[in-house]
Amino acid sequence: MKTNAARILDRAGIEYELREYAVDETDLSAPHVAAAIGLPADRVFKTLVARGDRSGVVLAVIPANAELDLKGLAAASGNKSIDMVPLKEVVVLTGYIRGGVSPIGTRKPYPVFVDETAELWDQIAVSAGRRGCQLLLAPAALVRVTEAKVCAIAAF
Repeated sequence: MKTNAARILDRAGIEYELREYAVDETDLSAPHVAAAIGLPADRVFKTLVARGDRSGVVLAVIPANAELDLKGLAAASGNKSIDMVPLKEVVVLTGYIRGGVSPIGTRKPYPVFVDETAELWDQIAVSAGRRGCQLLLAPAALVRVTEAKVCAIAAF
C-alpha cells in the first residue's frame, strides 16, 4: 500500500523502494527497524520533531544509531535554542504517529535538516509515513524533495 510520502515521490519522479517489516509495538526504535529491514543502523534515518525559539517547528533526520545534537540543530536552523517537541504534539503537528514520522509529506511543510552522514551512502532509509514501512532512496533525492539543509546534527 502506497503512503502519502510515496505518492509525493512518484509525482516528483524520484526513484525509491518501499520496504515493509513486521512492527514490534514493544520496540519502535530506529535500530530495531534497521535490523528488521536488513540495513545497518547508520543507513536508516529517523525523523525527529523539534521546536526552535525563532523558527518554530523543524524536522531533524539523523541516523538510527545517533542522538540529536540540539546545539548543532539550533545553529543550522538559525535558532538560539531548540527543544524536542513533546510526543503528544507530534501527530498533531506532522500527521504521523511515533515510529512512522516521515520527513516527506507532513501535514504542514516544516524546514528539514538532514545529517551530513547521509551523503556517505548511495541509498538511505526513512519512514514512509506509517509504522512497518520504510522508503529507500538516494540522499540527494530526499534533500531535493524536502528542500532540506544538509548539516552536522548527529552525535554518536
